[in-house]
Amino acid sequence: MAKRKSVVASGKYIRLVRQGTWEFAERANASGGVAIVAVTPQQELVLTEQHRAAVDAMVIDLPAGLSGDIEGAEDEELEEAARRELEEETGFSVPSLARLFRCPSSPGLSNELVDYFLGYGAEQTGQGGGDGSEQIAPHVVPLAVLREWIGKRAAEENVLIDPKVYVALAVLRA
Repeated sequence: MAKRKSVVASGKYIRLVRQGTWEFAERANASGGVAIVAVTPQQELVLTEQHRAAVDAMVIDLPAGLSGDIEGAEDEELEEAARRELEEETGFSVPSLARLFRCPSSPGLSNELVDYFLGYGAEQTGQGGGDGSEQIAPHVVPLAVLREWIGKRAAEENVLIDPKVYVALAVLRA
């Protein structure tokens, strides 16, 4: 039987809870997380780069975000959120998406689950860069040099690489 949870602190998108002796973060005002492995016809992976306050560093990641976090669209489907986040963050769209799997993002810290989607045929259809509160730089990197590219960025520019990028490498066997 699960122990009762109590809220320690609460914000717009997360709340800190205690369950027994365990403390962790829960997502609030969102129904799920999505990450998109988007590949162009030229065999390039679409990535994002942005400053992340929690680690005070630039982070290279897959296009990703939340579903159900927009007022009036709380019932947003995960695939719809994935399409929206891809376009919003990178300016790319894909003809179709396939749901790959769902997994926890950091199970010792958060209850957040992320649904990964795969889309081939990614084409630039807009500017990207994120919504008004974000400053996201999109990158399109050939799969053939992706490992070297992220290695160089991490080593020479002190950029952090989100583990979702390594998940994409495994999915694509790049």
